[in-house]
Amino acid sequence: QVQLVESGGGLVQAGGSLRLSCAASGRTFRKNVMGWFRQAPGKEREFVAAFSWWDGLTYYADSVKGRFTSSRNNAKNMLYLQMNSLKPEDTAVYYCAGNRYDSTSTPERMADYTYWGQGTQVTVST
Repeated sequence: QVQLVESGGGLVQAGGSLRLSCAASGRTFRKNVMGWFRQAPGKEREFVAAFSWWDGLTYYADSVKGRFTSSRNNAKNMLYLQMNSLKPEDTAVYYCAGNRYDSTSTPERMADYTYWGQGTQVTVST
């Protein structure tokens, strides 16, 4: 059974940092695009970042570019999201997801992600 389990969420003051982790089990995602999405209360789930193993490209939403960094450790089947300079509008449940493809020109396309974690809450206070 494939599982993606996020951890590292919590409460942080604006300007602070958090590092989210995503542990994959049940299969390897070494050759898959892996992504991060988030969903704030009352809003649709939105793309945050994605890392493509095939070409080494990393994609970011404009709202997090320069503040968030996505990385992965294939040997450990782990995905990370380092979040710096957090803002109250970053408050959301954050999800990691496994894409069916090993490269993509549309990393924000949720329909291409076939595996999802249960999410971890990130709350940024003013």
